[in-house]
Amino acid sequence: MKRTVHIYDTTLRDGSQAEDVNFSVEDKIRVAKKLDEFGVHYIEGGWPGSNPRDIEFFREMRKVRLRKAKLVAFGSTRRAKLRVAQDPNIRSLVSSGVGVTTIFGKTWDLHVQKALRITLEQNLEIIGDSVAYLKKRMDEVIYDAEHFFDGYKANPDYALQTLLAARDAGADCLVLCDTNGGTLPGEVSAIIDDVKRRITAPFGIHAHNDAELAVANSLAAIRLGAVQVHGTINGYGERCGNANLCAIIPTLKLKMDIDCITDGNLRKLRELSRYVDELANMPHRKRQPYVGDSAFAHKGGIHVDAVAKLPRTYEHIVPEQVGNRRRVLVSDLAGKSNILQKAKELGISLEQGSPELAEILRRIKQLENEGFEFEGAEGSLELLMLRARHSYESVFSMFDRIDYRVLTEKRKVDPHPVSEATITVEYRGTIEHTAAWGNGPVNALDKALRKVLPKYFPGRGLENMRLLDYKVRVLTAAEGTAARVRVLIESGDGKDKWGTVGVSENVIEASWQALVDGIEYKLLRSRKKSV
Repeated sequence: MKRTVHIYDTTLRDGSQAEDVNFSVEDKIRVAKKLDEFGVHYIEGGWPGSNPRDIEFFREMRKVRLRKAKLVAFGSTRRAKLRVAQDPNIRSLVSSGVGVTTIFGKTWDLHVQKALRITLEQNLEIIGDSVAYLKKRMDEVIYDAEHFFDGYKANPDYALQTLLAARDAGADCLVLCDTNGGTLPGEVSAIIDDVKRRITAPFGIHAHNDAELAVANSLAAIRLGAVQVHGTINGYGERCGNANLCAIIPTLKLKMDIDCITDGNLRKLRELSRYVDELANMPHRKRQPYVGDSAFAHKGGIHVDAVAKLPRTYEHIVPEQVGNRRRVLVSDLAGKSNILQKAKELGISLEQGSPELAEILRRIKQLENEGFEFEGAEGSLELLMLRARHSYESVFSMFDRIDYRVLTEKRKVDPHPVSEATITVEYRGTIEHTAAWGNGPVNALDKALRKVLPKYFPGRGLENMRLLDYKVRVLTAAEGTAARVRVLIESGDGKDKWGTVGVSENVIEASWQALVDGIEYKLLRSRKKSV
C-alpha cells in the first residue's frame, strides 16, 4: 500500500506575505476553489484575527462548498497576559466557521525570553492552554512549532518540551518549522531523527527558502516520515518564499511513489501554477522546475537530436504528466535536428537534406548574429521558415508598396507628447493614406496598420488583434543612442498569442518589422483556419 502525505497549501496566508503579492477577497476565493479542484488536502485561508480582509474571506467562504480540501484558519497561541478564553485571536479562530485551525507557538528560547519576555515555563503553559482550548471546540488542531530547527540547535531539550506541551494538549499534528529558512538538509534529517526517538506523534514540515533549500528540506522530512507538507504555489512567501508545492508535489508523486494527488490532477499542475500567477499579477517564472516554459525546452542541436530519438535522454519526466510540453528552441546554436523538430511542431513540411532546410539554418544563424532572437518570437520564426520555401507568398505581396511615417509632437498645452503615424499603401495603382494618433510612435503605428488593413483583408479578425507586450533590448550599448536594438512584441486576438521580433539601429524600424510580422502571422493563421 502506498504511503500518503497530505498537501497543506498556505498560498493565501504565507504566500500573500510575499513582496508584490496582494490578493483581494475575490482573488482568494477563486484560488481556494482552484486548489480544492486540484486536490490539495488543506487550504490555509488566512488569519481571521489579524485583518478585515481575512475576516471577510472566511465569512464569504461559508457560502462555498469545498469538495475535498479542508479550509484552515491560522492564528497564534494566546497572549501571555490573557486567559485563553479572553484572547481575541483565539476567539476569532473559533468563530471563523471552519473546523480546522493551525496555531503557532514559540520554540526558540531566544524568542521566549527576548521577544515575549516571559519565562520558559510560562511559554509551555501558553502552548498547552491554547491547544487544549481549541481542541475542545474544533475538529482538528495543527500546531506550528515556529523556529523549531533554530530552537533545537540552541536548546534541544526545551524545543522538544514545546512539542510535548502541544501533543499532550491534543494537537493532531506537530509541524516543524524552519522559519528563518537557513537550515541545511543534513541538519533537518539529524534533528528529525532525534525528535522521532523522543516523541511519538504525527509530524509535518514547514520550510522557508532563504537558503534555496525549502524543497530539499521538505523532502528530507517526508523521507523520515512527515505526514504533512506545507508550501505555496510557485513558492510565494515572505522574503525568499516558502517551499514550492509545484516542485514538491510531482517529486513526491513521480519520484518517491508517495500518494498525494491523483494522476489526472497532477496534469493540471502547470495550469494551476499559471492561474495563481495571473491572479497575483506576477510574471510566470519560465525557469521554474516542472511547470516553467523552459522546463522541457531544448536548444542545443545534440540535445534536440537525442530527444527526438528518445526523450528521456534529456528529460527526467514526461512533460505531459505535469501539464507541460516539450519545446524545441531555434537559435544560432541550432542544428538541423532543431529545425526539423520545430517545423514538425509548426506543421511545416520540411525534408532532411533539402535546400530549404540548409537555407533556414543559414538564415537563422545570420539573423541571430545580427541580434535577432527567435526563442520568444515563434511567429517570426514560422514566417522565416515559410519564406524559405519558394511556394510561399506573403500576404503583403498584393501591395505595390506599403510605407510609413511617424511624427511625435510635444505641445505646451498638453503635458504628454502625442504621436501620429501615417500609412501609405498602393494597390493596383491606387494610393491610399491612413493616419492614427497614439500615446507613442509604436502605438500610433499599430493603430494605423489595423485601421487600413481590414479593408483589404475583411473577415480575418484584424479588428480583434491587440498588442499585448512590447520589449526593447539594447544590443550594442557602447554605441550610445546609435545602438542597435531588438524589439520583441507579443500580440493576441483573445484566443491565441504569438511573438514577433525586429532589429535595427532605429527603434521605430525594429518595431515596424515586429508589428508587420505580427499582422502577417495573424493573417496566415486566420487563412489556415478558414481553409
